[in-house]
Amino acid sequence: MRLLVVEDDPLLGDGIRAGLTQAGFAVDWVEDGRAAELALAGEPYALVVLDLGLPRLSGLELLRRLRAQGDARPVLILTARDTVADRVGGLDAGADDYVVKPFDLAELTARVRALLRRSAGQADPVLRHGDLALDPAARTVTLAGARVELAPREFTLLHELLRNVGRVMSRRQLEQNLYRWDQEPDSNAVEVHVHHLRRKLGTNLIRTMRGVGYVIDGATVEPAR
Repeated sequence: MRLLVVEDDPLLGDGIRAGLTQAGFAVDWVEDGRAAELALAGEPYALVVLDLGLPRLSGLELLRRLRAQGDARPVLILTARDTVADRVGGLDAGADDYVVKPFDLAELTARVRALLRRSAGQADPVLRHGDLALDPAARTVTLAGARVELAPREFTLLHELLRNVGRVMSRRQLEQNLYRWDQEPDSNAVEVHVHHLRRKLGTNLIRTMRGVGYVIDGATVEPAR
């Protein structure tokens, strides 16, 4: 899953990117509000981690613009401003959650996962499909109760397909969730990951829709939005 971190402090921004990458996300990082606005206009980020005190365009103004455009993707605010008025102002501007600096990276990652679950309408933190269970927090997959070891991108690809059961996801959509903008995937990278998942989890789990993409079948099949 692809996230955007907007933070002008180089040490903090790099640390957040590294921590969220370690948690299995594909993370892009920009250091000012205008760069963030351009990135959000062109990339399908699932969530934004947004500092308020940004150069060129403040985080609060960026948030207001996103919501005015009807952009409903989750936004988690980072700020050193710890007054009630500041928190209320950010939430009223459209933020979904609020973390005050300094913060624990494990808590930030847990809040990101919670916001993503909420935005997908998912109550259970574990994704289940028949005998298959995927736990994003523990980064574990079990099949009929037995642990299955997956490579990091195999796990991420399976996570995306399970979050979109019944919806066909194109190779391009999957690549955008697997790789940052500074990473260039091989032309057959998705096909290779799908092959490995079928070998480990069974050939019938992921269906190829020729010329369209891949899907884990649910009650209905429709193109991913």
